[in-house]
Amino acid sequence: MIPDDQLLDWLLLARAPGLGPVGIQKLLEQHTTPGEVLRTPPGDLDLPAEARRYLARPDRASAERDLAWCRGEHRHILCLADRRYPALLREIPGAPPLLYLRGDPALLSTPQVAVVGSRNPTPAGRRLAEAFARDLARQGLTITSGLALGIDGASHRGALEAGGTTVAVLGSGPDCVYPPRHNELADRLLANGGTLVSELAPGTTPRPEHFPRRNRIISGLSLGCLVVEAAPRSGSLITARHAAEQGREVFAIPGSVHNPLARGCHGLIRQGAKLVETVDDILEELSVLASVLADGSADAEPLPVDERNLLQHMGFAPVGVDQLAAESGLTIERVCSMLLILELRGYVASSPGGLYCRVEE
Repeated sequence: MIPDDQLLDWLLLARAPGLGPVGIQKLLEQHTTPGEVLRTPPGDLDLPAEARRYLARPDRASAERDLAWCRGEHRHILCLADRRYPALLREIPGAPPLLYLRGDPALLSTPQVAVVGSRNPTPAGRRLAEAFARDLARQGLTITSGLALGIDGASHRGALEAGGTTVAVLGSGPDCVYPPRHNELADRLLANGGTLVSELAPGTTPRPEHFPRRNRIISGLSLGCLVVEAAPRSGSLITARHAAEQGREVFAIPGSVHNPLARGCHGLIRQGAKLVETVDDILEELSVLASVLADGSADAEPLPVDERNLLQHMGFAPVGVDQLAAESGLTIERVCSMLLILELRGYVASSPGGLYCRVEE
């Protein structure tokens, strides 16, 4: 964890007007740390005039209020220098310098799939979102979305129904749930081990310009983005575009040619998104990422005890899920979930016929 005095420097710098995430990243490439920036005479910095004026007299009172906020229970502020900052998100252009969150920071580094779509879906679209989120969560994936009405809310609920975990990325401060009717859903999410996260400071109210920025975080946290229903011009397609630009997988569920909310998905498929009919279509594509993720994530955190124990029952010869369940004493569903996580982290490889083997280190 970052000491409070260093975190305060990050909070002071993040409030500088006219910089934004990209500007702060460029500044830190030259000056290494926020503390070094703050110790540099503002006139010596190649910055917009409004930023130099702010840095001459930074808003220490507001930064200290933010710091005090994170001392509450299950509240955290992660800066880019924090080891707990999610590695996938750190890689994107203009990664948020700070993340304010309620819940478990470790959840942000778990394998995630974003599920997004229309705020006014058809009943069928809502059911699809819940079903896909539920099945993906049962496979050990964290479901990430924006807590909006419609598909977002359905995807969070689907993950919770499966007993899985879910992350909600907000277009407001972490203490301001929007829309208000999702306060109960947010409380349920937190009570079941989920996380609310935002790049916006506590007390920030939702504004239209916040949500397109929020969408890049939804995709940046995730291995892939599933679009369930979307109009040709919608925030969901912004998320999908961010996902493609960030090198993430984009998935889309096709629909009736008579459904206007299918047109956005059909457009994504024409542009190269993977057409999805079942959860297996998503899992198949994500498994291809295993070798890439293994380069950076396998040693990032120690494996939980259950995963280590399952590996002890595996050799370098392919073995089936049924046999692993029998030898480990775990349910087939639990073994499948753990195998997916182990594959994504590069510890095991899958073979045709549903067989798995350990990967030589």
